[in-house]
Amino acid sequence: MSTVTGTGRTTASAPALARTVTVVVIGSIMAVLDVTIVNVAVHPLANAFGAPLATIQWVATGYTLAMAAVIPVAAWAMGRFGAKRTYLTSLALFTGGSAAAALSWNIGTLVLFRVVQGIGGGLLIPVGMAMVIRASDRERMGRSMAVLGIPVLIGPVSGPVLGGWLIDAASWHWIFLVNLPVGALALVLAARLLPGGETRQAGRLDVPGLLMLSPGLALLIYGLSTGGERGDFATPGALLPTVAGLLSVAGFVARGLTARHPLLRLRLLRDRTFAAGLATVTLFPAGYFGSMLLTPMYYQTTRGLTAAESGLLGAPLAIAVGTSMQIATRRVDRASPRLTVVAGIVVAVLGLSLFAVQLGPDTPYWRLCAAMLVMGAGVGMVMMPATTTATRTLPPDDVPSGSTILSIASQIGTSIGTALMSAVLASNGAGVAARTGQAVAYQHTYWWAVTLLALASVPALLLPPRSGKALPHVRGHAS
Repeated sequence: MSTVTGTGRTTASAPALARTVTVVVIGSIMAVLDVTIVNVAVHPLANAFGAPLATIQWVATGYTLAMAAVIPVAAWAMGRFGAKRTYLTSLALFTGGSAAAALSWNIGTLVLFRVVQGIGGGLLIPVGMAMVIRASDRERMGRSMAVLGIPVLIGPVSGPVLGGWLIDAASWHWIFLVNLPVGALALVLAARLLPGGETRQAGRLDVPGLLMLSPGLALLIYGLSTGGERGDFATPGALLPTVAGLLSVAGFVARGLTARHPLLRLRLLRDRTFAAGLATVTLFPAGYFGSMLLTPMYYQTTRGLTAAESGLLGAPLAIAVGTSMQIATRRVDRASPRLTVVAGIVVAVLGLSLFAVQLGPDTPYWRLCAAMLVMGAGVGMVMMPATTTATRTLPPDDVPSGSTILSIASQIGTSIGTALMSAVLASNGAGVAARTGQAVAYQHTYWWAVTLLALASVPALLLPPRSGKALPHVRGHAS
């Protein structure tokens, strides 16, 4: 059973919405766990395949680039094949890629199968988000999106610990085999529980736009990652792909604003609320995920902890993020989005500043964890509430493009943040032998992350002051 809202959006009944959210959460947990597990397996994989770390890094890089390349197709695929079929396909690709990766016989095949995983993973988030947005009305949007934040709580806490345990107790094969039962469950539930037969708008695929955006995003992210790893964005290996990616994306934007049937409806950016939310979920993840790159490295290099131990020390942050996200995203249905998000940014900046100012070679762990608890409380008030606010009033036809654009923006922000933190850390001399010198290098780098978090407050101030009421804008859903 479904109802039609005042905006023309057809929403699902409460049980149907619950079924959709359940399926999407299971798929998201699998994807988030996979990323965090693989991140702690870099050194074991290097030993298993006898390959240098630079080569092993392609296990993560190949996945990321495949995700970036396929995300732009999500909106068109939902219109052409339907959201349910697209989601089932993404689950099948991710699960099948996991099985193949576990059977890899050399590093080349492992990277190839990780690319297959990335193609599936790149569709999971935007398609899943679009299905939940379509099924929710304004009154239930915050609660639904809060549940979608559960993987953010489970993944960072469980991934490093589970990955370390699987590698120590079994072998590297199990970091991929663990996805199979979860993927199989998600496939069965998706086939049985997701609503089918939705109206499709099978427009022509904007091939020129796709050929500009997908390679452009891949080149941009590759260039940023390479510059971050080398600590120098001016080297040809980093500069050339970054510039080529920027030019390609700029060409896509120019085409998207003028084409009759663009790949993505970029005219949504005329909507002040959507544009403000988009800018917020670009800048804030840059600072947040950039800092998350630094924290385990600090614990492992300066403090000499294992991957599992550093993962456990990250648990307070993840718990605070998850708890705060559940409260803030549910309340954004009634509270002021602007006040909620801006207050969250202020709290997150305060928490990370407290962490940075006391960082040293022997700082008590309880003090660092307390600072991260404060930061986590702020983080949970920002990302999902900002996303909910940005998508709340989108017309049904714009939901696929809106969720896809937000996914792309978050991916770009995360890539910029992690690349910048890597480069700044290298320039600050994190490779010095003395623990005190290492701690100082990390401390200086954290202030860059603090700055990125603070910058997110500028677009957040443009979010609507009242729940469900956007500021005057031009709705740009017509293409």
